[in-house]
Amino acid sequence: VGRAEDLPLADASTDAAMTLLSLHHWESVEAGLREMQRVARRRIVILTIDPTVSGEMWLMADYLTEVADRDHATMPSPAVIAQSINGRVEVVPVPADCQDGFLLAFWAHPEWVLDPAARAATSGFALMPGTVVDRVTSAVAAHLASGEWDRRYGHLRTLESYDAGLRL
Repeated sequence: VGRAEDLPLADASTDAAMTLLSLHHWESVEAGLREMQRVARRRIVILTIDPTVSGEMWLMADYLTEVADRDHATMPSPAVIAQSINGRVEVVPVPADCQDGFLLAFWAHPEWVLDPAARAATSGFALMPGTVVDRVTSAVAAHLASGEWDRRYGHLRTLESYDAGLRL
């Protein structure tokens, strides 16, 4: 048991170090990245988001702007991360049939915003005050019921995948 910034492992004691969509939970991304480099002999794998791209997704751009603001304030760009670990960045499109339930998968499923279990499975919603969650769910419900969501974003329902900002 440990923290990203202070891994309880010896230097070069693992073949690889990996983190999946967790950087926004770390106290210091820079310290955590240094720790990954310290313990991994061969490879570092980081799945994260590009806050510039994810902030343009309908959910963060029009409804849950607090997540976009937080991500812009706390998440380094994937290019900065890659440079710090001497790596590269690859776009990971999110498939429309993705059932993982992480916040970026909501791009194709606006009805998930109305599902308390789906919201609770994402840190984007789970870390927000109830007043924000209530505001967002009310707005999305109203826009789905009125057809406004489909007028604005219905074209997304025809896509097989979407670049919601997921980066490897």
